[in-house]
Amino acid sequence: MANSFLGRDLAVDLGTANTLVYVRGRGVVLSEPSVVATNTATNTIVAVGTAAKQMIGRTPGTITAIRPLKDGVIADFDAAEKMLRYFIQQVHKRRYFAKPRLVVCVPSGITTVEQRAVRDAGYQAGARMVYLIEEPMAAAVGAGLPVHEPTGNMVVDIGGGTTEVAIISLGGIVTSCSIRVAGDELDKAVISYLKKEYSLMLGERTAEEIKSTIGSAFPVPDEPEADVRGRDLVSGLPKTVTVSTDEIRKALEEPVNAIIDAVRTTLDTCPPELAGDIVRRGIILTGGGALLNGLAARLQHETGVPVRVADDPLQSVAAGAGMCVEEFETLRRVLVSEPRKR
Repeated sequence: MANSFLGRDLAVDLGTANTLVYVRGRGVVLSEPSVVATNTATNTIVAVGTAAKQMIGRTPGTITAIRPLKDGVIADFDAAEKMLRYFIQQVHKRRYFAKPRLVVCVPSGITTVEQRAVRDAGYQAGARMVYLIEEPMAAAVGAGLPVHEPTGNMVVDIGGGTTEVAIISLGGIVTSCSIRVAGDELDKAVISYLKKEYSLMLGERTAEEIKSTIGSAFPVPDEPEADVRGRDLVSGLPKTVTVSTDEIRKALEEPVNAIIDAVRTTLDTCPPELAGDIVRRGIILTGGGALLNGLAARLQHETGVPVRVADDPLQSVAAGAGMCVEEFETLRRVLVSEPRKR
């Protein structure tokens, strides 16, 4: 391939919460929220990414800010395609003729129809070839695990829409579990807890902020408190309440338990030879959900297996997909094979 085209191939971690784009030879060059704001009157895009996220819950009647992906899969095809096209153009500013090869990350529990939607969105957005890679596989490659060796590697990737748990050996997924409980569910749990306990209505962004600042999955000493602002459901007026870390932990209990159960289920179906490897090597946590305070400690406590968080959990999946772009021939067999066209 000519040098001028080296930067062309892309890997996209098309996430429910954030989309990351990796450019061959340059690394991760773009990380933006997966949000599109459109003007419903003219059907044009007003903003994409960070600018659009700031509009969520704050738009006038003619503008809607939506997230085109739900539970890790495309919910609004047109918006997803426009968002992907926008991100590709952001990266290839001066190269409108460039038709890149595209590696896109998808959840492991994705159906053939959902796979086709992702492929179609990639082609519509201007890709020459679209390849898919399962998120836990990409996360394992990105976290630097020896995926091609005959040893068991276990990855728990907690994104915005899905939690992917997989045991990987010899370049393939031996057993996996994909549940639609992840960062978004944690946010919803915070919203419903404050609604029930304090009759306080919160927005998505506020809930996410609370989760990141004082949310936790395991008790730690000196737990902070935070003031939360929202709308009082009784009087309809703005109100501020003070909540403790312990309360937020209680709020997050149900989704956190669902994630722990998924890990247990996967360990339960793991072949004994690989189970020994996992006890020795431990479990790797990646994805934005891995940043929840005390989650690694809680998982270790519940399973008895050492757990560690990947070096850069937010970028592991994008970095792994990026490695497939860099060393395409070597890593080609970890990609999802395309159904043959009849």
